[in-house]
Parts: sequence; structure tokens; C-alpha cells
Amino acid sequence: MARGKLIVVAAPSGSGKTTIAQEIMRRNPSLGFSVSATTRQRRASEKEGVDYFFLSDAEFKKKVTAGDFIEWEEVFGCLYGTLKSEVDRLIAAGRDTLFDVDVKGALSIKMLYPEALLIFIKPPSLEALKERLTGRRSESDDSVARRLERVPMEMEAGKQFDVQVVNDNLDRAVEEVDARVRKHLQQ
Repeated sequence: MARGKLIVVAAPSGSGKTTIAQEIMRRNPSLGFSVSATTRQRRASEKEGVDYFFLSDAEFKKKVTAGDFIEWEEVFGCLYGTLKSEVDRLIAAGRDTLFDVDVKGALSIKMLYPEALLIFIKPPSLEALKERLTGRRSESDDSVARRLERVPMEMEAGKQFDVQVVNDNLDRAVEEVDARVRKHLQQ
């Protein structure tokens, strides 16, 4: 059985990358989805094992020490990480696998999985991002301001794609990356 491909949606924290990933999944139901782990509090609409694996600080740090994460980061006091076992299980089963991380995490993943397709999503604007973050009412004004300060730096990290273009052309993009990887391996 052929290994699946790894597709990473990356955007600054708070940009709605999870919503974008969910829309890509809705349009491409054959994709596997790698659920991230976090220490932040679960929001009312979120489900354990579907939206995130919610861990205590101690559980998360134990997994860090054991090397269980592909990437992980602390974002404003909460830890977020991508579990190797979750990604490898889906890829080994031959499923193209999608997940979402911040830009720094995506670049770390590319180092471990050179064949991964990275899709960088640019927020519509800083004002739109600010409205979204303040509309959640789950963070202080200072926390929102710190997130917004990071956005320009995070978005310099890679090529940006429009969400509709990503949804309409995901299969082609995956095929192009696959062809480049095969060509590289033949050299």
C-alpha cells in the first residue's frame, strides 16, 4: 500500500486555519485529519479527539520529553502540538492527511517530512483578524494585541494561497508535490 501524503495548512494563530482545514475536509472527505493536542481550555463547541486532544500541562510535558510530537509550541501560555503517532498512523494507512498548525510549526514539519505540502493562508487583513479574535471574547485585549504583532512576521515565512484556490486545486497541488518528490528521489 502506498503511503499517504501530508498536507499542512498554516496560518498565524487566530486566523481561522482550523475552519479552513475543516472546509477542505468537507470538500475532500477522503482526507485523513490529524488532531492536535493542546493544554488550553476546551471551548463549548469543541469535542475531545475531534477538534483537539485536551491534555494537562503535565501530560503535555511528558509527551514532549518522550519525543511524541512532530512539532509543538507555547502560544500565550497554552501548549499546542502535533502527535507523531496520529500523523504516522494515517499516512501509513495510505490516507492523504491534513492538519493545521502555525507557520513556525509548518516549517518544522517540513524539516521532518520534506515531501509535505505546505499551504500558507494569509488572513484577509489585520483588522479582520482583530475582529475575529476580539469577537471570541476568550482572550484579553493584551493577548489579542500580542497575537496581532506576530502576524506580519509569521506570514513572511511562505507563499500564500487564497482559500478558494486551495479548495479548488488541492488535488492538483498534491499531485504536483508528489511529482516533485518522485523527481527529487530519482536524482
